[in-house]
Amino acid sequence: MSELPLEDFYCIIPAGGVGSRLWPLSRADAPKFLHDLTGSGSTLLRATWNRLIPLSGEQRVMVVTGRAHRAAVEEQIPALTDENVVLESEPRENTAAIGLAAAILERRHPGVIIGSFAADHVIGNEPLFRAAVTEAVAAARAGYITTVGITPTEPAVGFGYIHVGEPLTVSGAKSVRKVVSFVEKPNLKTAKKYLAGGDYLWNASMFIAKASVLLEQIGTSHPEMLAALLELAEAWDDPATRGPAVDRIWPSLTKVAIDYSVAEPAAAAGKLAVVPGHFNWDDVGDFASLAKLNSSGRPTDLAILGENARVLSDASSGIVVSQTGRVISLIGIKNVVVVDTPDALLVTTSENAQRVKSVVEALRLTGSTEVL
Repeated sequence: MSELPLEDFYCIIPAGGVGSRLWPLSRADAPKFLHDLTGSGSTLLRATWNRLIPLSGEQRVMVVTGRAHRAAVEEQIPALTDENVVLESEPRENTAAIGLAAAILERRHPGVIIGSFAADHVIGNEPLFRAAVTEAVAAARAGYITTVGITPTEPAVGFGYIHVGEPLTVSGAKSVRKVVSFVEKPNLKTAKKYLAGGDYLWNASMFIAKASVLLEQIGTSHPEMLAALLELAEAWDDPATRGPAVDRIWPSLTKVAIDYSVAEPAAAAGKLAVVPGHFNWDDVGDFASLAKLNSSGRPTDLAILGENARVLSDASSGIVVSQTGRVISLIGIKNVVVVDTPDALLVTTSENAQRVKSVVEALRLTGSTEVL
């Protein structure tokens, strides 16, 4: 592995989104990335910061988050400098967040290489993670937009997939491959075929590239967005112009995920590369995945989260998240999900964990936004 931290490499942490499939634990004022979901003592955001600073150093990590979360983010990461906090006035999807960070950094440091890493993912085997990112940076230096794909361990239907093509010859990136295409979340039959074939990886939404190359691809797909991002970046470092520019420009930006604005068209143009990652990874997308993270893997396990949780279990499995200290008793229930908060209670099963998002939508439609 190359010497760390990596030269001219800047990490970007998009810390947005509510994580609606983890309601009522995750809320608008306390989203998923501000919670300790693994029992490690660190929130997901802090854990992300801790694994990135060896790659770039503390002074080269930028966090993009909502204005409402600034205080909580800075409390979690005291070493984060003011110039490395980018505040969104409202959520606009991650192309806008990552693109603005890239535009600001390219203006400050022409030629900079950036890597975007979500604030709310769980990663194990960190030396393997750093090795994969180091290879991805080498591929980025060669001009590719590069992603890190996760070696699948099961036919998961909750993740997108990357169809991997031929090896590429890049100095310092011995395992880098060409990307044939990005594939949407498959059904179980298709996911089993992908797993058996061996040429598909999970899409973990990690993107490493020269900032200028990433911006060029955004401009190809969404030229009006690139123009707006460059205008914002020009105003950013002057406090007198930043606020008015954000209020005027940010709400007009197109809501589009970077998979669609950058990754898919770059793959079609032969500009996208992937480094296979052999480390443990989970996006903690719902309570079923949270249960797996906090259990030993035995089907009889009941995972329990919460400092003052008081849970009595008899022949039950699944997960209980308690924020109230109330006694929760489970008898003969398999794969249960119980989330007990002071103002809302969720009871479902692991099989239906993805449907929690529909509850959030129903609450929004009925005007019950005080619990969101």
